[in-house]
Amino acid sequence: MSVSTSDKARSHTDGMTGLFLAALIIAAWLTVHITAIFFVNWTENGLWLAAPFVILLQCWLSVGMFIVAHDSMHGTLAPQVPALNRAIGRFCVFVYAGFSYEKLHENHHAHHRNAGTPDDPDFDPDHSSSFWPWYYKFFRHYFGWREFGILTIAVVIYLVILRERFPTMLVFWALPAILSSLQLFYFGTYRPHRIDEQPFADQHRARSNDFSPFMSLMTCFHFGYHHEHHDAPWVPWWKLPAHRRAILSSTAD
Repeated sequence: MSVSTSDKARSHTDGMTGLFLAALIIAAWLTVHITAIFFVNWTENGLWLAAPFVILLQCWLSVGMFIVAHDSMHGTLAPQVPALNRAIGRFCVFVYAGFSYEKLHENHHAHHRNAGTPDDPDFDPDHSSSFWPWYYKFFRHYFGWREFGILTIAVVIYLVILRERFPTMLVFWALPAILSSLQLFYFGTYRPHRIDEQPFADQHRARSNDFSPFMSLMTCFHFGYHHEHHDAPWVPWWKLPAHRRAILSSTAD
């Protein structure tokens, strides 16, 4: 079947939009990371009062970095240039926490094939309604010796470079990374896939957070529209609100 000129143009526009948003998120993350750790003297002029807001911003941007990599895993970030698609995904998860893109890719697609079952690497059948035990298993599954070794090397390098400023690395990189993992897990895994009194609608065994588009963006870059994501994993994160509206509108008619 041939592809119409309008479909090609729309696909090209979507690709450029996705790459622009990815570049914006990556640039913002790097700017906050470098500025907060290397250049700002947080002991001067009461700047420490702004630190909690910077931590929260970097936590949110860290979630965004992971979501960019997530779209890369589905091939929707730069579908016309697979090598660029993978390179951006690898960069995002590496600077985020030293993660292996290949391992995440394999596990995420296994999650889609076996969502909410014992074969789902992101699911905990023994604690399917308990946040902390499930999060602990989730964390241990993805944060292994490889990640520990990479981050240990990074910590030593920062320690040598920063010296007395070393605590800023812990505050503005380590802390936001940990908080963002909790945010990603809660809004993107636990809430959508936990077992509770609300049954799942279909074989995807996923439900969506009933948030406004703004709250959806703030909580998890629309990853909380999780049933829509499982039903159409080729839809990039920034198009999920419109995709969800279209589905809700069609079912209401």
